Amino acid sequence: MDLNFNKNEDHNKLLVSELKNKLSKVKLGGGQKRIDKQHSQGKLTARERIEYLLDPKKPSIEIGAFAGDGMYEEHGGASGGGVVVKIGYVKGKQCIVVANDATVKAGAWFPITAKKNLRAQEISMENRLPIIYLVDSAGVYLPMQDEIFPDKEHFGRIFRNNAVMSSMGITQIAAVMGSCVAGGAYLPIMSDEALIVDKTGSIFLAGSYLVKAAIGETIDNETLGGATTHCEVSGVTDYKAKDDKDALDKIKNIFSKIGDFDKAGFNREKALKPKEKQEDIYGILPKSRAEQYDMREIIKRLVDDSDFEEYKEGYGQTILTGYARIDGWAVGIVANQRKLVKTTKAKTKPSEMQFGGVIYSDSADKATRFIANCNQKKIPLVFLQDVTGFMVGSKSEHGGIIKDGAKMVNAVSNSVVPKFTIIIGNSYGAGNYAMCGKAYDPRLIVAWPSAELAVMSGNSAAKVLLQIETASLKKKGETITPEDEKEMFDKIKARYDRQISPYYAASRIWTDAVIDPLDTRKWISMGIEAANHAPIEKAFNLGVIQV
Repeated sequence: MDLNFNKNEDHNKLLVSELKNKLSKVKLGGGQKRIDKQHSQGKLTARERIEYLLDPKKPSIEIGAFAGDGMYEEHGGASGGGVVVKIGYVKGKQCIVVANDATVKAGAWFPITAKKNLRAQEISMENRLPIIYLVDSAGVYLPMQDEIFPDKEHFGRIFRNNAVMSSMGITQIAAVMGSCVAGGAYLPIMSDEALIVDKTGSIFLAGSYLVKAAIGETIDNETLGGATTHCEVSGVTDYKAKDDKDALDKIKNIFSKIGDFDKAGFNREKALKPKEKQEDIYGILPKSRAEQYDMREIIKRLVDDSDFEEYKEGYGQTILTGYARIDGWAVGIVANQRKLVKTTKAKTKPSEMQFGGVIYSDSADKATRFIANCNQKKIPLVFLQDVTGFMVGSKSEHGGIIKDGAKMVNAVSNSVVPKFTIIIGNSYGAGNYAMCGKAYDPRLIVAWPSAELAVMSGNSAAKVLLQIETASLKKKGETITPEDEKEMFDKIKARYDRQISPYYAASRIWTDAVIDPLDTRKWISMGIEAANHAPIEKAFNLGVIQV
């Protein structure tokens, strides 16, 4: 191993260590004192409930762990968005679990909470995946009600989705394990089956204080909407549980009897580990996002037996396309090649160099054709992003780069096989779109700690913004010294760098997670397994494109 490899390895391992430290803080939710309070009430925490519910020897992945990170600080923060979402297995059946975290503002709903819940439902609907709601929430966070209550993608969309999912035949089970108030009371009752925990669970449109204020009736919360009331009087809930574990055991019992699902039929063989050492990824991936490297070396450490059957290897070399297997699943890989490549347009013309990470016309053309091939063969697509954008300049413009880029975007948009996106490094500008960014419906989209998501790099953006700012000041007659310019540049870049961090993206659920590169195979495998629940019902059609 060379010195550069060792430097890269140290840098990337530090990034992974930082990731693990951040996750350990997220897992504390609202803090140890609030966890202790939850326990004193005889209740498990959201994470303890999920851990008890999911099969212990099966893998699981967490969606949106960093939701709300660095947001709502003026309101005391909302760690994880006040809800925990995991894909795992109950009695061997893959499902998605959504658990309100009552240690975070009593499980109240912030705007990001709604977005995270809607993302969980979206995953359930796309993959026909059973969903379990573990309810323990004080309802909408009132100081921010205007940002969560009335719009299309706000709180009410949750119940609309409950109804749609039911019509789709997707199993929904809800357990009320704490508060369930106001509009939130509809969620468990719009599920297929609802459980409630005795003495700690309660469901009502208005609590005892509001009932007293509204109609003058004096009544306690337990009589108003406790487990006995709803299981024996109103008939709102279907099962009464004596405690949290009893409720979770009942869910396991229900799940053990669910029939099999219609499969999409994605190809899978016996899984093989990569021949190449996976940990080498840390040393191969450069410390600097501007440095070149060979993406093939990353692919060899992600795919079964390190076997990558490359499609059109010598053409459009700044995008790699080819077939492989990940944990036994057949996949088509579309990856940005990050090393400088030599290309020859014709025998009569000299070779020219193409910059790694840039999408050229020939690369876009190759990717478009490969995506169409995978759709025809019913092979899921995996996009490995490290892209600075499309090539610019007169030569590219005259060669039709916009047309070729549009064809690639068209193919990605209309793809009917499931897509999975891994943001390894740069994810800039239209390159993010062409390589299946969040707007293009990947079933799962995750980032490595080395990722950067933005219109352009922090350095480039800071230079552009500095030019605009200095020009404005000079118009006002102000004198700008080189020292002033440097100070302004550093300030602008620091602000921009914060916004391109993978954690900034994850906090807003632009990605589903920031993951250790060594967990990539697990995420893709579980994602394809989930997608296999949903047979493809639509034919691949590119629509109208300019050839």
